[in-house]
Amino acid sequence: MGIISWIIFGLIAGVIAKLLMPGRDPGGCVITMLIGIVGAFVGGFLYELLTGVPQYTTFDIPSMITAILGAVVVLFIYRLLVGRAGR
Repeated sequence: MGIISWIIFGLIAGVIAKLLMPGRDPGGCVITMLIGIVGAFVGGFLYELLTGVPQYTTFDIPSMITAILGAVVVLFIYRLLVGRAGR
């Protein structure tokens, strides 16, 4: 059940990140999930780096906000990399 929870959590975080940063993105549902899952890890890492408090892997509102912020960062970097590759 853990992997399914991470996929659903990543999909939700990735979709919300794409809603916060509208624009055309190559990739569909799988890329959105991957952006959300990677964003959760990046958000947790940045949270711990800035606060010194480890972000545990619980599924609650603060974790979702952290994952969304991380997904926005990952989506921004993804758009930079894909935009340059497309030129």
